[in-house]
Amino acid sequence: MGRFGTPEPRNLGTKEWVMLRYSLMRLGIFAGCFLALWGLVYVGALPRGLGDSNLLWVLLLSIVVSAPLSFVLLRRQRDDLSTEIVEKVDRAKNRLHDNRTREDAV
Repeated sequence: MGRFGTPEPRNLGTKEWVMLRYSLMRLGIFAGCFLALWGLVYVGALPRGLGDSNLLWVLLLSIVVSAPLSFVLLRRQRDDLSTEIVEKVDRAKNRLHDNRTREDAV
């Protein structure tokens, strides 16, 4: 507890925020790709979609471009996330094992 009985502010660098941070960074890469590609389509550097499919074309292209970028740029965050998941699974397995081996109190 902090001063005056208020809870301590949470730091986004802590382990409990790894999933949220990774998701937001991935969403940011997608949004950046979307805006960049939308601009390229707008100025005519990339072809427009057929008819009214321009938005769908830019969305699909953004997914295709942002996926490998996320894979390369977020490698460290993904490794941190997988480490956290492994630790949580191991703790759950240990609790389950402890519960199974504990005898019932009479």
